[in-house]
Amino acid sequence: MKATLPLTRRLLLAAATAAALLPAAPAFAQEKVVFATNWRAQAGHGGFYQALADGTYKRMGLDVEIQQGGPQVNNRPMLPIGRIDFLMTGNLLLTFDQVKQGVPVTVVAAFFQKDPQAILAHPGQGYDKWDDLKKAPTVLVSKDGQFSFWQWMKADHGFKDEQLKPYTFNLAPFLADKKALQQGYSISEPFNVRKQAGFDPVVHLLADHGFSTYSTTIETRTQLVREKPDLVRRFVEASILGWYNYLYGDRKAADALIKKDNPDMTDEYIEGSIQLMKRLDIVDSGDARSKGIGAIDAARIKDFHDKMVKAGLYKAGDVDLSKVATTQFVNKGIGLDVRKKLTGQ
Repeated sequence: MKATLPLTRRLLLAAATAAALLPAAPAFAQEKVVFATNWRAQAGHGGFYQALADGTYKRMGLDVEIQQGGPQVNNRPMLPIGRIDFLMTGNLLLTFDQVKQGVPVTVVAAFFQKDPQAILAHPGQGYDKWDDLKKAPTVLVSKDGQFSFWQWMKADHGFKDEQLKPYTFNLAPFLADKKALQQGYSISEPFNVRKQAGFDPVVHLLADHGFSTYSTTIETRTQLVREKPDLVRRFVEASILGWYNYLYGDRKAADALIKKDNPDMTDEYIEGSIQLMKRLDIVDSGDARSKGIGAIDAARIKDFHDKMVKAGLYKAGDVDLSKVATTQFVNKGIGLDVRKKLTGQ
């Protein structure tokens, strides 16, 4: 007579067999995150593309979509209404404006320790020192620049409105006048000048002369910080690791994604921009050297705010500085081991 297993045991065996036939469940669910940049894909966004390309976001449990900005794209309104989760911003002035208007957003990381905004000059024309620039008959500055950093240049350094002429993001007027100065984004315009005119301009970073804002800051909704701090932490830390690996590691896959999103970008342009970022200490400098890329210092935010008040951009009390940024997710030394491994330093 054939032996029969007890009913309970037969049910357990059947359940185990059925479970074995099911596809393996992932270790954790991938949370969807939409991250929007403020311009078309470029080397200045490289660390984020690196974290996407090499799987760092995925290993942190994040399914990240990078939504690029551009001349016809304004991603800023999409953050407070929840259409995007994180926003790359230019500098702290934009966040000051949001806080002043009561928009519930805050900065959670600052990936550029120096704002790349600069004044460019022709070599050999007597503009090798910052103080020499005040003698220039012409300074080409965009309308946005005239109502922001130009006001600081006047208040703190004695520049005059008589020097101003409009900059329309066309290099031709600057190239045609050797005595003219021009605003420029220091990790791109110098490359364009060399490409078009065959010389390297003199580059004066505003950051080296007291324009103490952070740049390429990451904003999110204060609600997300409050309700999903672990999500914010994982995005910030993965992005920090992405920047170390982009600057010092193998970035081929990230560059391929950048060129896919922005077909106008070339390997030559990307390489030139990265070299400028390194030479000018845009990303991995200052507090980032000891606290990790993305570092934020509340005292520095206050310093920049006070300078903007002096320049007339804000009145004292306009901006609640406690709402501008949080250091909850940075200053922890994340990635310092990666830098040492890749560079020996």
